[in-house]
Amino acid sequence: MTARRPCPPAPGPLEGYAAGFDDLLDSLAQRRGFRQYLTGLPAPRERNKTLTCLAGAEPVAGAQHPAVQRLQFFLSESPWEHERVNARRLERLRDDPRTAPHAGGVLVIDDSGDPKDGTATAHVGRQWLGRYGKTDNAVVTVTTLWADGRLYYPLHAVPYTPAHHFERGRSDPGFRTKWRIAAALARQARAAGSPCRAAVADGAFGDVDDFRCELHAADVPFVMAIRRRRGVWGYAHEAHTPVDAASRLAWHGPGRPGDWTPVTRTYRDGHTATWWAADATLGFWGPDGLNRLVAATTDPATLPEKSTWYLVTDLPRPGGPRIAESPHPPADPAEVVRIYGIRNWIEQSYKQVKDELGRAGFQVRTDRAIRRHQTLVNCAFSFCWHAGLPPAADPPGSERGHPTIPAASLATSSAGRPQLADPGHHAATLVASLVQHAPADTTAGPERRRQPRPTTQPLPGPALTNHR
Repeated sequence: MTARRPCPPAPGPLEGYAAGFDDLLDSLAQRRGFRQYLTGLPAPRERNKTLTCLAGAEPVAGAQHPAVQRLQFFLSESPWEHERVNARRLERLRDDPRTAPHAGGVLVIDDSGDPKDGTATAHVGRQWLGRYGKTDNAVVTVTTLWADGRLYYPLHAVPYTPAHHFERGRSDPGFRTKWRIAAALARQARAAGSPCRAAVADGAFGDVDDFRCELHAADVPFVMAIRRRRGVWGYAHEAHTPVDAASRLAWHGPGRPGDWTPVTRTYRDGHTATWWAADATLGFWGPDGLNRLVAATTDPATLPEKSTWYLVTDLPRPGGPRIAESPHPPADPAEVVRIYGIRNWIEQSYKQVKDELGRAGFQVRTDRAIRRHQTLVNCAFSFCWHAGLPPAADPPGSERGHPTIPAASLATSSAGRPQLADPGHHAATLVASLVQHAPADTTAGPERRRQPRPTTQPLPGPALTNHR
């Protein structure tokens, strides 16, 4: 067998990470392309992470540069499997004690759209873009993320294909709704060895009864939001919406909370806020039903729309009759609120994966190229944790999440030829920034999640603090 030719190394600590995928890449060109792509994604650029940007070439005019063409071939035509690369990425996260998932984390399910012009791109169509608050031409991707309040990273991503791409529309056998894609991803995460306390999702998924049934059948517990005015059948004297159910709970003020339990939520800057949570009854949903309705709010008297959550879960309540039949530990209302609060880490992940690492800035058209780009972006994101966290064997008195990266491990390089700038030296800037910045470690309420995302956020860093 012919020995493999050595590949030019990636800058600094990125080489050690990239080398872990070499056995999945058959040719020298694939290994070089993998390193170049991962080097360019974290680089601080002033424009979208297009292929010309990743190669350090001029936009438009540099499209025919050999380095750009090599990246184009690597992304669109070269015979490597992005599924195997993503599986290896998750395997390395599981095997590393610093990033290994555990049963106390949550599986966050969501979908997010990226605006795209034209009609020739795979999966494109007029779809709702929550980030922009409008319907527009876009590619929407269903994603899963594992998080525990300190650590968070994407697991899987599958683009949603609108019905008009299929000959028979929504009745076509190949068409899948977003919730069916999400259910398959939840099962895939479980099969891939990513344990969780529960799967969490916003009302776009929580309102779908079939989706919750799919998760329950797959033995994946859930905590999901539902619309405040979601109606259910009931007799005239019964509650018909989550708001009605929460309004009927006894409340006589903080000194006499009645049915409500105080929940202390701690934020990154150290301040705390008191919320109130309680089990409610809505139709067949009740404290001891297969589906529990838990209301959480800052003010039980008025139930303000922007700071009230209505959550449905299949986790049994402590002391209830379902404990004996449920394979999952019980959760009181405070625990249910804590679990759902971790959902907001996917918003932080989007800021970094889409804005900083360029997942939203792809300019390729085929399904395979889009999925490969998303996989490579997730690899770059995971490298940030790999490079930024402290060694597994922490010395006494040290805290996880506050690493010190030796200056000798940071790469330095000079620019290449005039038209093509070598982005390698930017990897040093990235890794150095990991020890200086932390993401916005806060569990935002609904009123904060509706604010536009900033265009620049630090990449995932180690200085994270616990929050509930």
